[in-house]
Amino acid sequence: MNYINTESLTNKQFKRRFGVYRKTYQEIIEAVKEYFEIVRQTDAPRKRGRPPKLVFEDKILATLEYWREYRTYFHIATNFDVSESTICRVVHRTLEYFNTLRKVPLAW
Repeated sequence: MNYINTESLTNKQFKRRFGVYRKTYQEIIEAVKEYFEIVRQTDAPRKRGRPPKLVFEDKILATLEYWREYRTYFHIATNFDVSESTICRVVHRTLEYFNTLRKVPLAW
């Protein structure tokens, strides 16, 4: 399920599916966009290849889906039509961001 498909969900269904309220999700999107922009800029000198398949909103949905359901990277990757390594990288970068906000790091 990608971000565009979630617009058809009610707020209650969104909370049930991803474990956070839609408003909280929007706040996470705004905060994480800044972090991913910094990561992208630091990777800019060696950036090559195709543009990313996942937009910021989908990256956060994939991370929330992983944390909510503890599904394997393979299953999430098939939902978003990307590779397992892409989902792994997205989840880990999001975790890095959340660890910068906390005094006590999040653990798996």
